[in-house]
Amino acid sequence: MSPAVTNLEQLRFLSPPPGLEPSTDFTLTQIADTPGLFSLTSLHGAARLFVLDPAVYISAYTPRLPAAELAAIGASQESSLVLVVVNPGVTSTVNLSAPIVVNPDNGVCAQIILEGTDWPLRHPLSPA
Repeated sequence: MSPAVTNLEQLRFLSPPPGLEPSTDFTLTQIADTPGLFSLTSLHGAARLFVLDPAVYISAYTPRLPAAELAAIGASQESSLVLVVVNPGVTSTVNLSAPIVVNPDNGVCAQIILEGTDWPLRHPLSPA
């Protein structure tokens, strides 16, 4: 589902991600020696999240993204890049119920809450 992350360094959220208000502009930086793991850092402040490309670690993650949300960022199900937020810890988890969906052509993105699905908020993270 997710195209490879290539040359996508700046992201602009349609609205601030929860907990990171009022930031909407972020940089996306690959973490060295860790395929599919990125730092998402606010351009205006110290807010930072770790996100990952689930295709690298959770190949079974294939959420059906709402058409209205995809249209808002100008992407399709097939062309969008999906990233999930990492919750670091002794046992790190990822949030599969609220992915960040990116239009890889222009960096416009939104965090989407997947309603009516069984995707967990805290899925244990382990290499695929």
